[in-house]
Amino acid sequence: MKRFIFIGLFLSAALAWGQHADQSRSTAPNILLILSDDHSVPFLGIYGNKDLKTPNLDGLARRGVLFQRAYTAAPQCVPSRASILTGRNVIDIRMSRFSAPLPRQTLTIPEFLAPQNYYSGICGRPYHLDGSEKKPEETVAAFEKYHLVTFPDRVDYLNTGADDKVLGQFKEFLNQVPGEKPFFMWMNFSDPHRPFTADDFEPDPQSLHIPQSMPDTKEVRKDLAQHYGEIMRMDRHVGEVLRELENRNIAQNTIIIFMGDNGAALLRGKGTLYDVGLHVPLIVAGPGLKKGISTDAPISGIDIAPTILALAGVDKPAEMTGQSFLPALRGEAYDGHDYVFAARVPHSSGLPQNTAYFDLSRTVFDKKYKMIYNALWQLPYSPVDLSGHPLWKDLEARKKDGKLEEKFGRILFSNPRSMFELYDLEKDPYEMYNLSGQPDYAETEHRLKAKLHEWMIVSQDYLPLPIPPK
Repeated sequence: MKRFIFIGLFLSAALAWGQHADQSRSTAPNILLILSDDHSVPFLGIYGNKDLKTPNLDGLARRGVLFQRAYTAAPQCVPSRASILTGRNVIDIRMSRFSAPLPRQTLTIPEFLAPQNYYSGICGRPYHLDGSEKKPEETVAAFEKYHLVTFPDRVDYLNTGADDKVLGQFKEFLNQVPGEKPFFMWMNFSDPHRPFTADDFEPDPQSLHIPQSMPDTKEVRKDLAQHYGEIMRMDRHVGEVLRELENRNIAQNTIIIFMGDNGAALLRGKGTLYDVGLHVPLIVAGPGLKKGISTDAPISGIDIAPTILALAGVDKPAEMTGQSFLPALRGEAYDGHDYVFAARVPHSSGLPQNTAYFDLSRTVFDKKYKMIYNALWQLPYSPVDLSGHPLWKDLEARKKDGKLEEKFGRILFSNPRSMFELYDLEKDPYEMYNLSGQPDYAETEHRLKAKLHEWMIVSQDYLPLPIPPK
């Protein structure tokens, strides 16, 4: 008799646990964070770009929330991704060099979600936070000696590869997710990072509408068409992922966040603190969120982690300086940041061969004004991933021959640059006319310098402060 009573109690407990697991599955959403690489606003169809056909991402935005003012905490992949994963700024977490690994004691989204029973993974292009890929032997030895590679310990699944491998990796990950657990996946695409190779997707260069921030030349048109081809190829890959969620009947319980990791590798883009370097697409869609709405609340890359934690029902840890924008996802009033900050740090882990590799600058901006502090103002501008490109060589020749329009010669080839740049973002959204030093804007310039000064002190920034001692 006791045996039957025990079996009965066991079955009752199992049934109760099963009901609890079902409830857990129904209340804890899966979360899929997708990053494109080197991707700015307005380079998606949903942002009004008529030259781009991105039906999958446009459709995702129509089913969710589209952010008009999302910015990364840095214009380069390593520091930006570190800020996205930690909810903290670049200087604060010591990720201002490409050779640096994320410190083991600095926790990331997967680790904060693990106590909530989340199964986590990373797939796609290299994620950059265990040091750069091309390490010399001395760096490898140091990493091994001090156990600096940490991400295999932070997640349950880790597999990187080319964009055409992402879907297979995602399927493999989903097959491994325990049935009772929700998942978090950080998915990375290489597109539209240079070199541009999506020939089959490129639009006709002559049909393009050239942004006002770029000179209209044959090389610019050709390069922009190649860039658009990469974006459209990436959109196709995202569509495959979305269909996989549908095929497995888990789309209805999966929140999808799509974001550019930093700005496009175009003129005054990646590696700069101008709009093209920091302003990225951000789309969030999923269960319990508003559909088909747009917000102009200023969002920073440091806000992604606390928002994901809020979606999973996890309190924001004290060390996170980002803020959750969950109210915006629910269609509630949300103003975003009063001020957004970003840092430009050395690019790559190699020697500073030119200013594209080594430049140091900071920025602060609100909805109306932006100030950039160029600590190494003596160095001329040099575009990241573009300095030896035919496009740049053509512009250099045009400048030398006096054939480049004055405004482009001024913003691309000023030498030396200004230590401080101030822009009226409402009157001058392309940041072409520096107002720094003008008496009419002295109060605004000082206000932004003071905000940046404070941020740099609190962050223990190693650069000289923008307001000198008396």
